This record gives sequence, C-alpha cells and structure tokens, in this order.
Amino acid sequence: MKYIQEEMRLVEQDVEYRKVQRTGRESYIVTLPKDWVQNMGLNAGHQLAIKKQEDSSLLLIPRTTLEKIAESKKPVLNEVTIHVTSKEYPQSLVRKITSLYVVGMDLIHVKSRDGEFASEQKTLIKDAVRGKLLGTEVIAESPNEIVLQILINHPEFPIQKAIKRMFIIALSMNKDAISALKSLDKAIIQNIIETEDDVDRLNLYVIRQLKYAIQKNQYEEVGLKSSKEFLGYRLATNAVEGIADLAVEMAENILTMDKPIDEKIYNRILALSSYGNQLFEDAMISFFKRDYQAADAIISRSEEIADMEKEIFKMILDMKMDAKDASSLRLILDASRRMIEYSKEIAEVTLNRTVEETYVNKELVR
Repeated sequence: MKYIQEEMRLVEQDVEYRKVQRTGRESYIVTLPKDWVQNMGLNAGHQLAIKKQEDSSLLLIPRTTLEKIAESKKPVLNEVTIHVTSKEYPQSLVRKITSLYVVGMDLIHVKSRDGEFASEQKTLIKDAVRGKLLGTEVIAESPNEIVLQILINHPEFPIQKAIKRMFIIALSMNKDAISALKSLDKAIIQNIIETEDDVDRLNLYVIRQLKYAIQKNQYEEVGLKSSKEFLGYRLATNAVEGIADLAVEMAENILTMDKPIDEKIYNRILALSSYGNQLFEDAMISFFKRDYQAADAIISRSEEIADMEKEIFKMILDMKMDAKDASSLRLILDASRRMIEYSKEIAEVTLNRTVEETYVNKELVR
C-alpha cells in the first residue's frame, strides 16, 4: 500500500489540473500551459489537431508538427544521372538503363557529354522504355538529355499478379507454337516472337519489386509470407520466362520447315505438348495455392515424358523425313521436354516454400 501511494505521488508531480469552462451553449474550453505553448512556438491563431485515444484521453498535436511528420513520410525518389558519349555502344547504354530500373531507381537522367545523342542511342532508349521497362515513361527530353521516370509500384500491380500474367502469356505462346507447327502459319509465328517482349517486361518488373522489398525488408508489403520466399519467387519467375523463351525457339525452328509434317507425328507431338502445358498450368496453380501435395504429384508426373519422347523420335526415324525438317522437329521436341523440366522446377520451389507449414508445423515429421 505504501508503494502504491508513493507511485501515485510521483505521477501527481507530472500532472497539472485545469478547469473546463463553458462558452456559449455547445462549446467548452480549457486553457493551455504557457510554457508548453512557448516551447512549441505557438501563438494566437495557430491550430492544434485533437485526436481521441482508445482510453478516452485526448492527444493534442500542433498542426505544423503534423505537417512535418507527413512531409518526412513522403517517399524519396531514387534518382541517378548517367553520362554517355555519342560513341558509346547503344545496346550497352540500354543494358545500363535496364540494370538501374531493376535495382529500383525511380528517376533516370541520361545526359550526353557531346552535346547530343547519336540517333541510334535515342531510338534504342525509347524502344527500351516502350518494350522492356514496365511503367516507365519519358517525362523530359532535350537534344542532350532524356529523363525517365518509373511510375508504377507494387500496390498498383502486385508481384503475384505480374507473375500470373507472365504465366498466361507463356502458356499461350507454347500452345500457339504447336498450332503453328501444323499449319506453318508465319503470322502466328511472328506473333509468338513479338509477344516474348511482354514476358521480358513483366520479368524485369518482378525482379525490380523483389529487390526493392529485400532492400526495405518489406516482404509482407509485396505479398510474401516471409523473407525466405524471395528466392522462391525469383526462381519461379525465371522458370516462367524460360518457358516463354522455349516457345520462341520452337517458333524459330518451325520457320525453317518447308512443308507440314505427317499428321500422325503431329498428333503425337500435340499430345506431348498438351501434357507439358497441363503440367505447367498445374505447377503454377500449386505455386500460388501453396499446395505441397499437388506440387509433389507434378514432379512424379513429369517423369512420364521420357517414353512419349522416345516414341516420337522413333516415328521420325521410321518415316525417313527430310534431314532439315527432322532436325527442326528434334529441336522442337527438346524444347517441349525442357518446358516440362521448368514446370518441375516450379513444383520444387513450391515444395521448398511449403514443407515446413505442411509437415513441421503439424508435427508430422518422423
């Protein structure tokens, strides 16, 4: 009891009581301590913010203090200036800008040391902005300077949504490639090749967002369960990009063929490709759903590809096809096989990121 009384006495030393006074029908006022007003630099007419607390107390904050706090919380743009000469290799300049985009720069000033850019440099910079760097705009341009600003951020376009978009495009590219194999349709093939830029652009955006989250230690803000998942997302994204690249490889090999292939061989290749597409789709679904069991089953199913591939190789040999077309088909089959390997990698990422919550946390490990 004595201890409590002493504690109350100490608290009372820091408390100053003031009367609540009534002014008019609906208003009440209370005066403020003079020393506090002076210390805060307040004068008559200055405004105070009044905030109700959960314990029914009131918090008084000078408006100027609130404005300073808000100003300090405004995001600071990461800004960089790079200087180039007109003799610098244009592709090297684009790679430099791309790297700055990936590491999280928000404003990139590109200045010419020679007074103006070479025409090819300016063209490739603008092509990179349109074709590779998602959310990037040219906000200022003069003969000797181009200013790029990255305007998109995670809340507007979450990482998961970007990867899903990559997956949809890559899957469509592979389906179109097998369709083009039957008809040798050059328009479809050209569309596949051009579409790869969309996947590359999304991939660079995901890398940028992951790097930003690592630097800021903000894994939850980008939708990840823990910092352990950064590597898993990077590996999965790399696999999806690889599958899109394989579709382009198939398209380019189809371009070298002179005539449509035998229908029996096409149907077997179609069956193999459809099997691979389904594995890819299932692997991505298990990745987003964090489904350990489904991912494990995908790895087992991926082993069935070997017999299908051998059967098609034998059909190609037995039909004694033109050597050039046979070589192209072998490369197309190889791309289909590697697509399944990428799907297996995505499933393995899912296993690694969910094994603890699936088994360890449920105390099922023996």
